[in-house]
Amino acid sequence: MPPEIIKKIAQAPATAAKRTLETSEKIVKSIGGEPIRKAEAYWQMLGPGLTTGAADDDPSGIATYSQTGATYGFNLLWLAAWSFPLMAVVQEMCARIGLVTGRGLAGNIKRHYPKQVLYIVTALLFAANTFNIGADLGAMAKAAQLLLPGADFTALIFFFTLVSLGLQIFLTYKDYAKYLKWLALVLLSYVLTAFAVNLHGSEIAWHAVLPSLSLDKNQIFLICGILGTTISPYLFFWQTSQEVEERILEGKTSIKLRQAETTDSEVRKMRVDIWSGMLFSNMAMFFIILTCAATLNRAGITNIQTAAEAAAALRPLAGNYAFLLFAIGILGVGMLGVPVLAGSASYALSESFGWKQGLYRKFRQAQAFYGVIILSMFIGLALNFIGLDPIKALIYSAVLNGIVAPVILVLIVDMSDNKKIMGRHKNGRMVSAIGWITTILMIIAGVAAIASMLI
Repeated sequence: MPPEIIKKIAQAPATAAKRTLETSEKIVKSIGGEPIRKAEAYWQMLGPGLTTGAADDDPSGIATYSQTGATYGFNLLWLAAWSFPLMAVVQEMCARIGLVTGRGLAGNIKRHYPKQVLYIVTALLFAANTFNIGADLGAMAKAAQLLLPGADFTALIFFFTLVSLGLQIFLTYKDYAKYLKWLALVLLSYVLTAFAVNLHGSEIAWHAVLPSLSLDKNQIFLICGILGTTISPYLFFWQTSQEVEERILEGKTSIKLRQAETTDSEVRKMRVDIWSGMLFSNMAMFFIILTCAATLNRAGITNIQTAAEAAAALRPLAGNYAFLLFAIGILGVGMLGVPVLAGSASYALSESFGWKQGLYRKFRQAQAFYGVIILSMFIGLALNFIGLDPIKALIYSAVLNGIVAPVILVLIVDMSDNKKIMGRHKNGRMVSAIGWITTILMIIAGVAAIASMLI
């Protein structure tokens, strides 16, 4: 046999391996590579919209959704789908205001409307957020006790308060934004929880789309609570301010730089972020209602007062796996929601009074801004030790939100539809129509919530 052929035979395995490797790489690139790159690009595009949407499902919101599923089964499941476009359009308007003007929501209200309106709204926002923080901290401590039965409630609530404050004060905005973004993924625990219980597809599909109402007093209050916890004033202020913080992170440290022409690409990226975040938020809402309807309601457990109660009630019905996921979810969204509540109030107050503000600043550069965060956190902490029922705290915050939200929504829709303020990025007709419909619904919800308490 000629030496050349012997050499080729000897080299054949290596040559075949090389070709196989090259072919495999081509297959990975053609099948898996592109989706992976697209997924990475999509993840990079997400930011303030994702964290704002996830923060909407704080422990107070989880309690409301759990009560809804436990009391009415699948009947109000449709609210997740129907509230989604309303929530997304409002948050998109807020983001666009921040993107185009280079200012937070309070700064824009101060610039274009009577200051008295801003001061009243900001004071009510601070009160509502503080009550909500108190309820959320208490819920987190109770959830932690479910996982660690021997843990002391006081020690836990101080721990969560101090950790939350430490992250806000000592982390740079860039690192803090990454922390919030990854923490948003904890909402997937509620999706996983739903798959740990027995579900009936046809019944779910029917109620997921078609509205079903009995309009009794309790149902009216719950629907108002869902709208209030889904379309909340603190989210408006946080969303707008986070768009500003993102521009500052890009080096646009002055209002003039941030007011430079907003590109269509920036607006498109913002919309992807907003609509993804709100979809993620309402998906979690859907699965929480679904889980509690499929377990608690069917077992006749219809009176759930807190998120921790819902988690505890799931254990004997759905097993340790569902219980564990639900409880972990409460802790995760609490660590996300509480800072957003405190931060949104601080942004509003700081812009109202012209204080230096922003999470990108260090503590010594914005002492008043961080001081408001600290104050709201410790007042919320104190509410758990003065005999205030956390459920009453939620009711008070819901009523205050019911009063504040419609007023702020009127200002948001009006500003985002004003060509002098927004230029070519003003609302389209459909967006304005949905904005005004949402405002009217929130007015009705606020009046109905207050009326249901008084009757």
